[in-house]
Amino acid sequence: MSELVSIRTDSDVAVITIDNPPVNAMKYEVRVGLLDLVSRASHDAAISAVVIACTGRTFVAGADIAEFGKPPRQPTAIAVIEAMEASPKPVIAALHGTPLGGGLELALGCHFRIAAPGTRLGLPEIKLGIIRVPAAPSVCLGWSAWTRPWR
Repeated sequence: MSELVSIRTDSDVAVITIDNPPVNAMKYEVRVGLLDLVSRASHDAAISAVVIACTGRTFVAGADIAEFGKPPRQPTAIAVIEAMEASPKPVIAALHGTPLGGGLELALGCHFRIAAPGTRLGLPEIKLGIIRVPAAPSVCLGWSAWTRPWR
């Protein structure tokens, strides 16, 4: 398991924590760890909900710029978001700091989001004319949260 992504349980809640300083960029190793742990928690009968959190000063603040211009490696951010959306357990993003770009997209892919006071959200790539997520319309409209019957 990646040391950048870890899991712990608090009663029946799985808390998946990303620790990739300084801004918790969603690089390849983070995506692999997230996909694995979300899948594991989703299929664990003892778990009733999953929380995605980050250490440090911010929730995921975007993609890893070192990966820009290179061929995509699986899993992509979209694959991770789709796995969260498909989870039979509610997935909650615990936001703080400045979730930007891919970090905001990751949060929007969760069924629910909760933000600490002072959290600032943004999609700075729009100023460059880049909208990079094919699933953005359904994610932004929050279809997953409205179509799942949570008890």
